[in-house]
Amino acid sequence: MVSHPIFVMNAETSRYYIDNLYTQDHAKCYQALNFIKNSIMGSNRQKGIVIANGIVPRLLQVLSDESKTPDIRLETVVILGSLAKGTEEQVKALVDANVVSHILKVFYVYNDAKFCESCLRCLCTILKYPFADYSVVFSDLDIVKKLVQTIEDSCSNSISTMSILSYSCRTTVHQDMLWGAGIGFILYNLLKNNVDDLSIATLKCLARVCQDNPTISTALANNVYNGEKIPEMLDSMRSGDRPTSMRLAASKCITCLYRAGALEVNDSKVMFGALPTLVRLCQNDQKWEHRVEAAEILAVLIEDDAELQSLASISNHLLQTLAEFVNYPVHQSGEYGGAFGEHRAKEMKQAAFKVFASLGANDEEIRKRIIETDNLIDHIVLGLKDPSPKVQLAAVRCLHSLSRSVQQLRTTFQDHSVWKPLMSLLEGASDEILSVTSSTLCNLLLEFSPSKEPILESGAIELFCSLTKRDDHSLRLNGIWALMNMAFQAEQKIKSQILSTLGTNQIFTLLSDSHNNILMKTLGLLRNLLSTKPHIDYIMSLCGSDIIQAVMMILEGDHSPEVKEQALCILANIADGDIAKDYIMRNNEILKKIQEYMTNVNAKLQAAAIFCVSNLVWKEDSGAADRQAKLKEMGIFKLLQLLISTSDSLLFDKVKTALTQFSDS
Repeated sequence: MVSHPIFVMNAETSRYYIDNLYTQDHAKCYQALNFIKNSIMGSNRQKGIVIANGIVPRLLQVLSDESKTPDIRLETVVILGSLAKGTEEQVKALVDANVVSHILKVFYVYNDAKFCESCLRCLCTILKYPFADYSVVFSDLDIVKKLVQTIEDSCSNSISTMSILSYSCRTTVHQDMLWGAGIGFILYNLLKNNVDDLSIATLKCLARVCQDNPTISTALANNVYNGEKIPEMLDSMRSGDRPTSMRLAASKCITCLYRAGALEVNDSKVMFGALPTLVRLCQNDQKWEHRVEAAEILAVLIEDDAELQSLASISNHLLQTLAEFVNYPVHQSGEYGGAFGEHRAKEMKQAAFKVFASLGANDEEIRKRIIETDNLIDHIVLGLKDPSPKVQLAAVRCLHSLSRSVQQLRTTFQDHSVWKPLMSLLEGASDEILSVTSSTLCNLLLEFSPSKEPILESGAIELFCSLTKRDDHSLRLNGIWALMNMAFQAEQKIKSQILSTLGTNQIFTLLSDSHNNILMKTLGLLRNLLSTKPHIDYIMSLCGSDIIQAVMMILEGDHSPEVKEQALCILANIADGDIAKDYIMRNNEILKKIQEYMTNVNAKLQAAAIFCVSNLVWKEDSGAADRQAKLKEMGIFKLLQLLISTSDSLLFDKVKTALTQFSDS
């Protein structure tokens, strides 16, 4: 029997071999590398010793040293690849040492087949971790081109490179770089192979390349390669006789093409291909990780289309299957015990929440069925308190979808005091969670929601005023939207608190926001603040001049008719006040602006301006005669007489109402 040498890295041997890494004697350097390679193979403990002894930086120096022999470079990259198969903490050490960047540089320089293959394997192993710096892959177009060129060198290279690109391709710029390097035809070629692992890696790369990219998706969907189109190939690859991972990857590609607009919703590959496949793969006879992936893809597929949501909701007992996800047990012992069992249960739960959110996006009946599913609302509320941000985000998205239901706001949401964990979730939350949570609270602040009052009492005004100052435009939008909902039919003290907390300077800032929806909601807030005569007079007494200035800024600015209509409606509200209307009557510039809009080509703007006039001259209000006289002097009365001949029925009614308010008409 022949004995095999045992390689063990310890204090005595490590010093000797570490020293030899620095020698210029190639034989000794190679011997040291070979010892290290053999000592760490299959042993995370030995890998930890190598990393702890600071050998990684020296390995990177050796790798970049042009004087070293090809064998030394190959042995070095093999060691790095072996280290990359260690624990997560060990991989983090490699990432911190910029191993990916170093390997990409030498990969670009050297063309030895074995060396390039080892580089690709190492990169593939590291980049699968979410904390890896994937952006470095696309930092140099020449490296991208070489990656693409090596794809078809061998099956191993194909799998590694497809995986590297699927991990790293995250932006439109990345997608365009790959497309420019000729990835389209390569994807088609690789889809025709008979190696399952390669097909799956190729499908994952294809999904990344076309995700949220209408231009590339359309090209991939429409281009004919040797008489075939990629969507038809994808459809065949998601059929029942293929491996589950392939079916999932193909269904994801179809989903990406559809969501990017390259396939129609009624395309059989979408409605009767990907959708039923994904629903089927959610069933409990599949591996848990496949069920999670299927659910997450399904949530994206049906997210924006009511017809797909309706079809999915009645497919293969999907709601009951998702209930199983939510109730997935965390085994305390045995094969499924410990932290892994808990992780699996969380993954199942967050995937179910995502599908529920998509299913309930549009249809009230589906929302009702979701709510009635096995005490789901209790699970969602618990999800909001889960320490995992991923579960929290999925739970709040589910609530956001369900909060579109007036019935649920009045019943289920109130019965479970959903607003409490939502408010708690805002403290220290990430921008992503903060955005969805604040958007959900906007719905809970609608006038018919019983949650509105307790939310206001819990300090929501200060919170949402602060959101209007955030850099993220979605947070600013949610902040001003919530304030607008708070102010609707609110008590005077609430309106006063909103105005004093937000401040007129911030109102002007929001009215100058580059996002039109934020501008519209700010104007909506002003309209809601300026409603009912006593409130109008009170608010105008606090900051009337500023409000008039703000309205004038909108009317004179380069804004859409919809925006200017809102500004004129604010003036109409001000004109409805007893004292507040003096702010308009004393300002000849604003009066002239109203007169100007009475002859605007847009009938809605005309009607809004004339409504202002009606409120100003309303005969039952004190001082009406003086206001009528002034407007007659300006020629507004004569202008109304000319406009009475309009063929627009809405405008005619407004003109007629205004004319009847003039005493001598």
